[in-house]
Amino acid sequence: MAAPGSVSAAFQEYLRHLGLQDFPCGLGSWVRVWGGTAMGYGTGLPLPLLSPCPQNKSCLNAEPAGLEETVLPGEETPEVLLELLRDQHSPWALPHDCSPQDRLLREVAVLAPELLRSSRVFQVVKSLRILDKGVEEVDEGVLRFQQLEELILSANRISKVTSAHLPRALKVLELCCNAVHDLQDLCARPPPELQHLGLGYNRLCGPSQEKHFTVDFWPNLVSLDLSFNSLTDLQGLVSQLSTLQNLRILVLQGNPLALIPSYRGFLVDSLPKLSILDDIHIQPDERQQFHGLARQPELIRNEGRVVVSIGEMKGLPDPKAFQQLKVGSEGPIITYSYRVTYEFAEREELEDRDSPEVTQIHQSPTVATLDVDSSAQDTGEAKSHQESAATEEPKAHSAKVFATPGQPWADTIDFSYRKEHVAKDLVGLKSYLEAGTIVSVVEEKVLSWPVDADAEENAATNKKEGQELKKDSAKDKQKKKKQPCEFRSDPPIRSILGTRRVTLKTLLATENRVAAVCEFGILIPQKPPEPPAVEEKEVKKGTDKSKTPKAVKGAQASRKTTTSPKGKGKNKDTAEVAEGQELQPVLLTVQFQMQLLRWPLAASTQSQENVAVAVGNTQ
Repeated sequence: MAAPGSVSAAFQEYLRHLGLQDFPCGLGSWVRVWGGTAMGYGTGLPLPLLSPCPQNKSCLNAEPAGLEETVLPGEETPEVLLELLRDQHSPWALPHDCSPQDRLLREVAVLAPELLRSSRVFQVVKSLRILDKGVEEVDEGVLRFQQLEELILSANRISKVTSAHLPRALKVLELCCNAVHDLQDLCARPPPELQHLGLGYNRLCGPSQEKHFTVDFWPNLVSLDLSFNSLTDLQGLVSQLSTLQNLRILVLQGNPLALIPSYRGFLVDSLPKLSILDDIHIQPDERQQFHGLARQPELIRNEGRVVVSIGEMKGLPDPKAFQQLKVGSEGPIITYSYRVTYEFAEREELEDRDSPEVTQIHQSPTVATLDVDSSAQDTGEAKSHQESAATEEPKAHSAKVFATPGQPWADTIDFSYRKEHVAKDLVGLKSYLEAGTIVSVVEEKVLSWPVDADAEENAATNKKEGQELKKDSAKDKQKKKKQPCEFRSDPPIRSILGTRRVTLKTLLATENRVAAVCEFGILIPQKPPEPPAVEEKEVKKGTDKSKTPKAVKGAQASRKTTTSPKGKGKNKDTAEVAEGQELQPVLLTVQFQMQLLRWPLAASTQSQENVAVAVGNTQ
């Protein structure tokens, strides 16, 4: 009995899933027999003849000589049974995406059903694919597949593989999307002479694992997939791979070492026999371009360089259209400014030429405020806010929040923001790119009050100063009125108008740039509540309508004209509100771009680099 979670147990379940004992396969009343013997069984024909012949016909369809035919009601010939398996309109046909191995086993179950009831079934299988079946162990039972050449165990839960459990005829071993973190057991004794080894999307991390990729273990290796692991030592890995003389295809994208600007050029020059790197063919001009780079290891700096660009923002409603302040009122003067914030990896080296604006955001139930920290320290609270505001659940990672300079309101605000980040922690940079960045639009509102109001309050509380003010001459008062009014400003009120997550996973592959137009929905500012009208209070006190002040009559007239279908007689304030209500809603959008600098881009001229990262050309 195979252990649960093993390859052997998964294979037995796989055979049951194929229905090899059910019609039209297997032994049953539907099988036509010859002299009491099931067709194909006991004929003594060699096993290779069990494979389908060309023209979709079986080599076992010929009737054995010397056997008398016994025909019973309900029996079918092998030809009819095979037709039921091969006809795509048949209810017993396999789906289009099934493997050739599935078809072969089902046809064997028709032609020689007794083979699948014994250990001889393991001699038939040359390719075994068990995908996403929860396999945790490559057990010793795999050795029964003596003819096995291809073993594909992707999307399972395998953490290690022992070479002693692999058939010696194996040529392809695919372990993509598992939990392999150590190759010690796979290389403890000479493994099968594989031609392809797939270890993409696992948990390998160097430099302890890089020593296993040498000719001592893989003398015939042609293709190697190590993508999306956590390998960091580029020079150490290349020194081991250079011993694989037959290596022609290599996939390393998704590793932290692939974020180094000179990564591809160094590999192309270090492995002259390599034909395909990260699914891209190596052209002769590319090899010539990077010629000699392998002899200059000092140019290989273990750091990643990323350029963030923020362009135009559109769709902001004009805040002045919703202000109800009258001319000459004692209310504050309100000014607005806007900025865009984004996250970047926490542990980065900042160059001297940059003076980044690191921000800290505190989230309350109703209003989010933003504090600018000129010391450029870490902002863990900013990260917690951004993650809670994101539309999808991000991976845990540490990040700082950077912001563009504030800009006043306009129909189109062009921030023209560009900043280069240098990340020394490649593992942290990879985690950041996997999680994506959060982009937010922040509004800053400042209320400014006339200083004269404060002077009147001080005069009322200080009698002596009030008496001195009364003694001032009329000439001095006129001069004072001519002086410009001074204002004092309250602390800024900052709120987040919208937040979106930008996916950056493609930067871990072969893409160098992610350009997106972030959409934040349609903003509809709330109309501020109007203060109660003083005129209405006077009317309630029993004031005679004939003695109603002109202001009251004007207000009543404005209310009447507002409800008039013709819209005649609207006053200035009512007209402003109507215009604000007639504003067409516009989607708030921001142009955002992130560029991962790679050679030859990193070695290009400044003018070429500026053209490549211009936000206006991203779409």
